[in-house]
Amino acid sequence: MSMIAAFYSSKSILITGATGFLGKVLMEKLFRTSPDLKIVYVLMRPKAGQTLQQRVFQILNSKLFEKVKEICPNVHEKIRPISADLNQHDFGISKADMEEILASTNIVFHCAATVRFDDHLRHAVQLNVTATQQLLFMASQMPKLEVFVHLSTAFSNCNLKHIDEVIYPCSVEPKKIIDSMEWLDDSIIAEITPKLIGDRPNTYTYTKALGEIVVQQEGANMNIAIIRPSIVGATWQEPFPGWVDNINGPSGLIVATGKGFLRAIKATPMAIADVIPADTVVNLTLAAGWYTAVHRPKSTLIYHCTSGNLNPCNWLKMGLQVLATFEKVPLEKAFRRPNANFTTTSFMTLYWNAVSHRAPAVIYDVYLKLTGRKPRVLKLMNRLLRTLSMLEYFINRSWEWSTHNTEMLMAALSPEDQRMFNFDVRQLNWLEYIENYVLGVKKYLLKEDMAGVPEARQHLKRLRNIHYLFNIALFLIIWRLLIARWQMAQNVWFFIISFCSKFLSYFRASSTLKF
Repeated sequence: MSMIAAFYSSKSILITGATGFLGKVLMEKLFRTSPDLKIVYVLMRPKAGQTLQQRVFQILNSKLFEKVKEICPNVHEKIRPISADLNQHDFGISKADMEEILASTNIVFHCAATVRFDDHLRHAVQLNVTATQQLLFMASQMPKLEVFVHLSTAFSNCNLKHIDEVIYPCSVEPKKIIDSMEWLDDSIIAEITPKLIGDRPNTYTYTKALGEIVVQQEGANMNIAIIRPSIVGATWQEPFPGWVDNINGPSGLIVATGKGFLRAIKATPMAIADVIPADTVVNLTLAAGWYTAVHRPKSTLIYHCTSGNLNPCNWLKMGLQVLATFEKVPLEKAFRRPNANFTTTSFMTLYWNAVSHRAPAVIYDVYLKLTGRKPRVLKLMNRLLRTLSMLEYFINRSWEWSTHNTEMLMAALSPEDQRMFNFDVRQLNWLEYIENYVLGVKKYLLKEDMAGVPEARQHLKRLRNIHYLFNIALFLIIWRLLIARWQMAQNVWFFIISFCSKFLSYFRASSTLKF
């Protein structure tokens, strides 16, 4: 019998960020392994033209929850959507809903966050810091609370090369940052942002670091665990390999490569691609929640959920496997044939962006305009290049994360729990995982039918022929211009023609003598 699964049975659980990628995987695992849990409160922002219950049914109707609906047919009755907006005071939760949540909740999983790297500091502070502070205040009023689990990121302290399982201080206290965001105008905030974030690359990593400090300060009297996952990717094993439903992280790069938009990327090929499967993160999260509630550690424990120090995979290996998979199973309606190169200098990046990214986009937009359609490819390409520039910091560096707490937790699990809540990334076969990841992007993210693979292959053949014809035509045009303007080119051209003519004459003469 799984002790972890038994622990979550009959519990009332509050999840923030349940409509996000990781939140959905967390909710699925909870219902699949602990179908007898009492209720899951899900904070949801109201959406125009759709009720909260309709949003719940939309989530449950995805392939991710197929096994859950077999095990727990009444799963929809156990999900209680709560109208909430993390941008508002008290999240805008009604008095009746707030009273119910505070009186009933046993466990809190705080997964909600803004993950945009270019988010304005005011908005990033509101969602990643202030909302965390407000949720902790709510948790302090829950008489039945057993554990509060906070999902952070392994990159909250990415300005360091080696990162321990501790909370690092920031130059300015979070409370001062929160207060200043209420009265400073946007222009002043934009001006001071680079000074505040210091040697961190963006507001996301900075505010996640602030959020950890808030958890430490505001949750001193609670049972708290902090999970720091690295780059979260598609599922590895549960409920099935390759499930993904958003374009964050590697998923966006895979789509851009498969569609032929991404041809070159500034990256260090041998840098560690510290990707961690979503189900691995969820298994560690649930195990940490159980351990914290049952064993009640004296201080807040931080768990690094990373792969690089235990089972490293570099960007080159990942890139080659992605391309190899697209050779077998291409995406539909690709813009160009999948092919990508690594660049290591800014000059080469600028060159490839001009020649292999923007130039083809401009040519195709001209074609669209001539055929009476709206040009759109250059706009998409510029958006892709902006995204790549924000990712450069992470794909050109490697980090070392200590994993003492994670290893301790693994050793504390029974054999049954180690099997059911497996977060041992040493067992991960990267080539198999990456192939399943690419297939998952095709099937679950882009919703492409595998029956369309033969047509997609034919489309790639046509693109290859167009590519060859274009290169030949371009070569002939350039060569013709050289012949017209440069005597040396004329001499070379006439020499080649003369040589080919003599070779053909010799070949014909040799053939005649043989007969």
